[in-house]
Amino acid sequence: MVTIVIRSILIYCIVLLVFRLMGKRQIGQMQPFELVLTLIIADLATIPMAEISIPVLHGIVPLLTLVVLHFVLTIFTRVSVHLSSFLSGKPVILINPNGIDYKAMKKLNMTIDDIFAALREKGYFSVGQIQYAIVETNGKISVLPKAEYAPATSQDLNAKPEESFVPITLVSEGKVLKENVALALLDEKKVEKMVKDFSGAKVKDVLVLTIEQSGKGYIQLKKDKGKMFETAPLKQVEGA
Repeated sequence: MVTIVIRSILIYCIVLLVFRLMGKRQIGQMQPFELVLTLIIADLATIPMAEISIPVLHGIVPLLTLVVLHFVLTIFTRVSVHLSSFLSGKPVILINPNGIDYKAMKKLNMTIDDIFAALREKGYFSVGQIQYAIVETNGKISVLPKAEYAPATSQDLNAKPEESFVPITLVSEGKVLKENVALALLDEKKVEKMVKDFSGAKVKDVLVLTIEQSGKGYIQLKKDKGKMFETAPLKQVEGA
């Protein structure tokens, strides 16, 4: 009995350490590959606790192996956009100014009830109130309401509301996102010029660069604070 107690405490401490090393994300915030690792770790931890015949080291080694695997995958997903998309998927625009994207809804295996439930959780009860709704890679839904339904701020007082548009991410962690650049009807040279004009740096030094349909953008270097900028409005992009 004492052996079981000691083994249980040891495994508990190791699993606690493992999850601390993996970060403070909650289950709902995890990427798919992180969730899979979490489920396997939870299953592995119970085996050496209950089976005294199994050496405790045979339970600890797989746990530590999975931690190493987690860090390796995390590094690779930061380096490779394609691997990140393969392991974690991509955000999907579920609602655009034209309404619900039926193809996206089917791709996500969602129903109308699922969509309405997600919108109600965000405080909106009609698709007509939504400019964009995006299903993130962790399954959560982000909502950008239409201007007239957006929460009022002090800046909105006595101001005519402008239509909202979802920002397009052009650069992420030093890498140009070619698909998004094409979506914005731009090219890599224009993105490089944008980076140079508004930060004086190179693309590799940029943490994130986004731009809206109106030409309003946000840029932040890896070693500097972010700032807003404004350039010429984009041409009419798909879904805008």
